[in-house]
Amino acid sequence: MGTARVIVLANQPDSEEALALFSAGVRGYCNAHATPANLRQVASVVQAGGLWIGEALMQRLLASTQAAMSRTPAAGLALDETSRASAERLSTLTGREVEVARAVARGSSNKEIARQLGITERTVKAHIGSVFQKLNARDRLHLALIVNGQRSS
Repeated sequence: MGTARVIVLANQPDSEEALALFSAGVRGYCNAHATPANLRQVASVVQAGGLWIGEALMQRLLASTQAAMSRTPAAGLALDETSRASAERLSTLTGREVEVARAVARGSSNKEIARQLGITERTVKAHIGSVFQKLNARDRLHLALIVNGQRSS
C-alpha cells in the first residue's frame, strides 16, 4: 500500500461526503476556493500526519461529542469526579478563557464566539491560543474533551 496523503478539494463542501472520503483514507477535505495561504496550511497539517476536516465538520463533531459526553460519564469515573477533574484543569484559565473554551467545546466558530461575547474575532483567536497552550490541547476536538471532563493528556 502506498503512503500518498490525499486531500480533496470540493467546490461545495459537504459533511456527508467528507465523512465518506475520510472513511476511504482521505487525509484532508476543504473548499476548492480556499485561499493559497489556507491551502498551504491544509498541506502542512496533512504532511505532518494530521487530518484537515474543515470548520463545518469540526463543529458537527464537537456538537456530537458534547451530546454523547453529556449522556455518558467518562469510563470508570463517576459523573461528579469527571466534573471535578474538568474544573481542576479549567482553573488555570482566566474567566474569559473559560467562556471561550466552553464555546469552542459547544462547536461554536470563532465568529460566533466573538458575536456571543462581544469581542473581536482576533481576540477570540488569541484566547484560543492561550487556552490551547495552558491546557496542552492539540486542537478544538481535544479541547472539547478536556472541557467536558474526559481524561486526556
